[in-house]
Amino acid sequence: MKRQYNVAVVGATGAVGTEILRVLAQRRFPVKGLQLLASARSKGRRVRFNGSWHRVAELRKQAFAGIDVALFSAGASRSLEFAPAAVKQGAVVVDNSSAFRMTPDVPLVVPEVNPQALIEHHGLIANPNCSTIIMLVALAPIHHAATITRIRVATYQSVSGAGTKAIAQLYQESRRVLRQLRVSRQELRVGAQLSGRTVGPLPAQIAFNIIPQVDVFLDNRYTKEEMKIVGETRKILGIPDLPVSATCARVPVLVAHSEAVWIETRRPMAVEEAHTLLRQAPGVTLVDDPAKGRYPLPVDAAGQDDVLVGRIRPDDASPNGLILWVCGDNLRKGAATNAIQIAELLVGRQVTSDK
Repeated sequence: MKRQYNVAVVGATGAVGTEILRVLAQRRFPVKGLQLLASARSKGRRVRFNGSWHRVAELRKQAFAGIDVALFSAGASRSLEFAPAAVKQGAVVVDNSSAFRMTPDVPLVVPEVNPQALIEHHGLIANPNCSTIIMLVALAPIHHAATITRIRVATYQSVSGAGTKAIAQLYQESRRVLRQLRVSRQELRVGAQLSGRTVGPLPAQIAFNIIPQVDVFLDNRYTKEEMKIVGETRKILGIPDLPVSATCARVPVLVAHSEAVWIETRRPMAVEEAHTLLRQAPGVTLVDDPAKGRYPLPVDAAGQDDVLVGRIRPDDASPNGLILWVCGDNLRKGAATNAIQIAELLVGRQVTSDK
């Protein structure tokens, strides 16, 4: 009989936690027992999974006894506080926050790109940032064939990446604008310090607008999100000095991020070769026939696990350069699905830790 596993989902009532439960069921992960954990305000809520109702318990350090796999999606501060306790109690943690991504001995894994990084885990694996995952799934086949030497990316990120409150903000503002009511900064009640540690809900009107800020600004004038892409890309590809630059913007889209990506490779690559590589690549769907109006759209990427890639063309301003347009569901492949794919790889190795 196929072995089954006791699974904990931390942050079970949030946008990503909800998606994790949906993907666990859809991919038929071998769940024996399910522990749903969240903050005190969600304690007692009932959540349906695989035809049964489960009650949410309050997140506590002692909640991980008997758990094999713990899927964390409750923010960096919660992960820092509770993930070590889960590992100590014998669980293997897959963490969706930024807490451990750049910790040297913690694997940062995209299964289609660097599954070998899991070999020497110590009970804790980090799930990369959604924008990084979506970009690298598209770039990995090209990198493996021709070695990428430079990356520039501009992201157009959906509001769901900022959580359920940001989704509500887009809905509320859209209704008001469509009723021809003026939206002022004071009326938004953003409650965010633009130079502080957190941004949420969004720092400006998002309805019919674009905000050139995702996460907080740093001293180098980049945002934290932009620097996540830089650092995580280098770590995942194993190239500490790879030139990577990013600009991240929030757009009035509910689900799925889009990215314009400029790359340079060690040798020239024709568009036709890139097409061949991407057609064969796991986790990628090639959508590239502009003459017929076929190119990746966030509305098409939403709800699926594949990353959509198209608008591939030579970069006439750069030797050995290509330009791509990429779309991916930030809640699924950018978060929940990637985490569960990691768990599936662990299951293949019997979910062991060398801690």
